[in-house]
Amino acid sequence: MTYVRQSIDSPLGPLVTVAGPDGICLLEFAEPDRVDAQLAAVKRWFGSDPVAGDSPYLDQLRGELDAYFAGALKQFTVSVVTPGTPFQERVWSELKRIPYGETRSYEDVARAVGAVSAPRAVGRANGSNRIAIVVPCHRVVNKGGALGGYGGQLWRKEALLRLERPSLLR
Repeated sequence: MTYVRQSIDSPLGPLVTVAGPDGICLLEFAEPDRVDAQLAAVKRWFGSDPVAGDSPYLDQLRGELDAYFAGALKQFTVSVVTPGTPFQERVWSELKRIPYGETRSYEDVARAVGAVSAPRAVGRANGSNRIAIVVPCHRVVNKGGALGGYGGQLWRKEALLRLERPSLLR
């Protein structure tokens, strides 16, 4: 099976993306200290070194990201492939249910996935999300509303939240 990668420019910096036969399996901000590890992880997850190339999924993703950053897209439809532990998969599925322009706390997500006493585990699963923006981990904040962590750097998390709801952060 061939997995292809591309770089996609965004208003918040370049994104590294990989698609396989069933959809997008990596979409991350191209942080120099993370790119090699992310591409190596794709090889571990899917048994394939991603090579430069084209994919209908990447074309669709590029169009949807352009529309999202233009404020014209509220929900992504591109197919994503997010294998993980059963707990991670429940958390990532719950992230996709957070509406555009809204946030949830780690505690809210923990409650929604039936793990009330595990907000830290939710945080770890959130941090393991490999599909930035589309699986909107940026919409998860600390209990008091503070931004908390973000693998793509906090300034990007803030920018994504402001894009979705300008009055959300003051």
